[in-house]
Amino acid sequence: MSDDQRPTALRWYQTVTREQWKVLLAAELGWMLDAMDFVLYLTALTTLQQEFGYGPQTAGWLATMALLASAVGGLVFGVVADRVGRTRALSATIVIFSLGSLGTATAQSVAQLIAWRTLAGLGLGGEWASGAVLVSETWPPAHRDKAISIMQSGWALGYLLAALLTAAVLPVLGWRWLFAIGALPALFVFWVRREVPEPEVWLARRQSAVPAENRLRALFGRALWSRTLLATLLTGTVMFGYWGLFSWLPGFLASSAESGGAGMSIQKSMAWIVPLQIGAFFGYLSFGFLADAVGRRRTFIFFLLTAAALVPLYGHMAHRHAMLLALGPLLGFFGHGYFSLFGATLAELYPTALRATGQGFTYGAGRGLSALAPYTIGTLAQRHGIGPALALTSAFFVAGAGLILLLPQTPRRLDNDVS
Repeated sequence: MSDDQRPTALRWYQTVTREQWKVLLAAELGWMLDAMDFVLYLTALTTLQQEFGYGPQTAGWLATMALLASAVGGLVFGVVADRVGRTRALSATIVIFSLGSLGTATAQSVAQLIAWRTLAGLGLGGEWASGAVLVSETWPPAHRDKAISIMQSGWALGYLLAALLTAAVLPVLGWRWLFAIGALPALFVFWVRREVPEPEVWLARRQSAVPAENRLRALFGRALWSRTLLATLLTGTVMFGYWGLFSWLPGFLASSAESGGAGMSIQKSMAWIVPLQIGAFFGYLSFGFLADAVGRRRTFIFFLLTAAALVPLYGHMAHRHAMLLALGPLLGFFGHGYFSLFGATLAELYPTALRATGQGFTYGAGRGLSALAPYTIGTLAQRHGIGPALALTSAFFVAGAGLILLLPQTPRRLDNDVS
């Protein structure tokens, strides 16, 4: 047989079907638009503080309420996804966080802001729970880490989109129009419902769906209670570090030098966030490929420990804008990429009948445990300056690197995998 007659090995992405790519696109775009809506509050934070006259503690409390709501959203929509379908749950969460953004545009008081940001938080938690399990069950095990990494990269794209919208819209049209634009993702639901099918494994087992209370009880049954608790503790610890840092990063860049911030204008601070989120995008994407090469645990620990080292360095560079710009992509890369572990790992911890519930609970409850992070950092920033307050988050990244060693290693297969 001549060389040109020999079959050539297919590249990994050539082995993935059109339907699997479509599922991944839906989950990534849903996560991207979710991120955009959620981050609009962070990028408009200083403007909202001036509009409604509240300080760092209240600002942190607003973010905390959204995170608490996202914990509830993760649990509720995990159960919903197991009961009525992954795609239906995904569509519902997109509508919910879009309504939360539209409602924020109408807010006339801090109480109304809290109510609408809470609704947006419900969508945030629910979207990940339904989207991650949809991808995990649809993609083949050999490429699941890559797929989850691609899905997670949607968060960086949404953050970038929020930063660009804030720089373009906020100074010209004001914050209300900014949040009104955040309602547009609801239109995406029409495409999801028409083009994205439910996973075959869920369709095959939906008739045997168990009541919600039995699913929750099973998560803490003899076979699963230890992994449920450890997974929740791991996600909570890592997310405390993440939300403590990145909820306040736009505020750090825009805060005055007297308060320990970088003293940038809104437009300039958004320009500094763009390279940081570009780094985050590549961090999310790289995690899956690195995990395939050297293992998930090693990659996760490497990302977390590097992030822990970078955070205090970044916080001490408040007056050196060139250094902030240079360190931004590195902080983005290592401060975000480790999230690509959770989608596949949490899916593999649970059987199909409990998968979305398990993922939704552990990830959502972990986010709930981390909900005090924005408030804690805001309180410390008021007393000691925002730069030193951000440095506290390093301790949680280090703790997360240790906790991953206690979580059972998953076999990189779901109970329904056949290839």
